[in-house]
Amino acid sequence: MIVSTGLACAILVGGFLLLVLIRVPVAFALGIAIIPIVSLDLRLTPFIIMDRMFQSYNSFILLAVPFFLLAANLMNSGKITDKLIDLARVLTGWMPGGLGHVNVAVSMLFAGISGSSTADAAGCGKILIPAMVKEGYDTRFAIAITACSSVMGVIIPPSILMVVWGGVMQVSVGALFLAGAIPGIMIGLALMGTVYGYAKVYDYPTAGRPTLSSFWVALKGSILALLTPVLVIGGIVTGVVTPTESAIIAAGYALILGVFVYKTVSVRDLGHIFYDTGRFASISLFAIGTASAFGWMLSFYNVPRLIVDFMTSMQFGSFGTALVIAGLFLFFGLFIDAIPTIIILGSVLLPVATAADIHPVVFAIIGIVSLAFGLVTPPYGLCLLISAAIGGMNVVQVMRDVVIILIPMLLILILIIIFPEIALWLPSTLMPNSFR
Repeated sequence: MIVSTGLACAILVGGFLLLVLIRVPVAFALGIAIIPIVSLDLRLTPFIIMDRMFQSYNSFILLAVPFFLLAANLMNSGKITDKLIDLARVLTGWMPGGLGHVNVAVSMLFAGISGSSTADAAGCGKILIPAMVKEGYDTRFAIAITACSSVMGVIIPPSILMVVWGGVMQVSVGALFLAGAIPGIMIGLALMGTVYGYAKVYDYPTAGRPTLSSFWVALKGSILALLTPVLVIGGIVTGVVTPTESAIIAAGYALILGVFVYKTVSVRDLGHIFYDTGRFASISLFAIGTASAFGWMLSFYNVPRLIVDFMTSMQFGSFGTALVIAGLFLFFGLFIDAIPTIIILGSVLLPVATAADIHPVVFAIIGIVSLAFGLVTPPYGLCLLISAAIGGMNVVQVMRDVVIILIPMLLILILIIIFPEIALWLPSTLMPNSFR
């Protein structure tokens, strides 16, 4: 039989949602939801699923994903996180709510090295959450600010999500890296403003005033780690290396720092680090394959074209369409990991954004910033789950503080939609050729 578009959508989306509700992992649910359609429609064969999965893996740029994950794991295992915390303490610890500011600042620094929010939440959280509680900070606030600040890992370059987005949507990864810099810094400053407000209300202490000698010691200890974003982003922007090559450089550099410079990673540790990296990378890449097959099925049944026609008929304009796009990414991010959401929803909404004259780079930043919220909002909320587990509390207990902290971040997202130049200025200035 020939399956109609309506029936195909009902089976694909309905089957996927049902599988997710019964707690089948998202990567498997995406693949299993395709099987009934392939069985029913005479035009399709099971080999199509395997072919689309292989086509998605046959991408040089996606090799950057495991190498950025390896760099993050090496940074955490090499105690480089501790050195970044020392630097953040002397830079921001003197303000009211000192350790809260340190938490945000170290997340910004770590984001510029790892590209992974979960690595940020785990690496920084296990040090800073107990330290904040010991200093008299409310445990719920310590967990909430750690989880919310960790999402900058996918916004401030280098970002694994931007690598995936660039590979799937054929957008310059270098331009995406530059476009995420200013929004990421704005979110960091907004979070620091929120910490300052908490400190004034609850009389949270400072972490002490730094001396010039303590600043020099902290800077000297972390300067080699801080060169990582310079090597990664600088290499891409200048055209010296590709995103994949920059990820390899980041991983190799982190390995050299951990094993030979700081001597905090032993040969025995490497086996466990490589295993963890391979395990997490395989989960992400398998999700990319099944999500690509699912997205191709939606395109086969003309779902993107129908959505474009519907949105055009509603005449939302660029601003209204951008709000709808942000809302959809925010909603899907509540339930699904960011990588499959990018491949499925991003591919479907790209024609919608194009029809509304939304620049591909702005569309990407809106999508990625919106998906960042999903890392700290249940039921998915992976960074929140990690932070809550470290703090020994239930997610529900910290949701009030999470919501308060997310409000300024939401305002930054709206500012990006109203003023897209926030995202476009850096890439248009530094990479005008690849930006066209």
